[in-house]
Amino acid sequence: MDKSISAIANEITAFEEYFKSAVKSRVPLLDRIMRYIVNRKGKQLRPKFVLLSAKLGGEINVSTLRAASLVELLHTATLVHDDVVDDSAQRRGFFSINALWKNKVAVLVGDYLLAKGLLLSLDNNDFEVLKILSEAVKMISEGELLQLEKARNLNVHEDVYYEIIKGKTASLLSSACAAGACTTFNDADKITKLKLFGEKTGMAFQIKDDLFDYENESIGKPTGNDIKEKKLTLPIIYTLNNSDKALRRKMIFILKNENTNKQKIKFIIDIVKQTGGIDYATKKMFSFRDEALSILNEFPKTDVRDALEQLVRYTTDRTY
Repeated sequence: MDKSISAIANEITAFEEYFKSAVKSRVPLLDRIMRYIVNRKGKQLRPKFVLLSAKLGGEINVSTLRAASLVELLHTATLVHDDVVDDSAQRRGFFSINALWKNKVAVLVGDYLLAKGLLLSLDNNDFEVLKILSEAVKMISEGELLQLEKARNLNVHEDVYYEIIKGKTASLLSSACAAGACTTFNDADKITKLKLFGEKTGMAFQIKDDLFDYENESIGKPTGNDIKEKKLTLPIIYTLNNSDKALRRKMIFILKNENTNKQKIKFIIDIVKQTGGIDYATKKMFSFRDEALSILNEFPKTDVRDALEQLVRYTTDRTY
């Protein structure tokens, strides 16, 4: 990601300072939790997409920094709430908020982050950015609920899987690109293109995340975790759709009833690999990535466009 970072090095520093200020609270407990969150920042991919999408259209301004902060606030809120829903004790190698301060506090922290993000836009009349990101929040909730609904009967087809990840993951990355673009571009068509660019990138990003479930545990995500949670990801969907009835029945029984048994999880992982589920999902991931790059290449070649391309390629080439 060297090129993508160097293209906006000063802007990232400005964003980080703006974000720190945006999450401050007058409540001591809340302020302590906010510092904990800020000091354990992740890769900040989404703010980088905001900043680079904006810089593709012109100079980054304070509206862009607010858009990047809003995206990071919303993203962090969803992660905090996800950890409560999944009863997860860790996030990015550190204790999760719910592990340290319990679920009630974690839920309220997620609500606070969401409210701070909305007020950040409202107080500065960033109505277009707010509209874009509010749609993303709706789609994230719909995607998560659709996944929960389908996990009950383990009857997920490939098109439904794409609908799920378009909502739960791709929508925020798509909105990040659109929000950044609308702070510098005056051309609505170009903003729409960058929104679609972000969506395709987000689809590839989520498939890569799903593939990590079949890697070793050195990546920081437990192997077979999605299987334990009965999440039907693309590799499993492909395998179920390309197996005989007996094997399909056995896999579904394991996913429903023995999804915490390590030996059974290994059996599922081995079958998915043997039937080509990993190869198929990998091919689809690169297909979405290439669609994103094709849209990006419609913009003039500049250092900023090259930086965005590198960031897209990172989403599929990353090792964690």
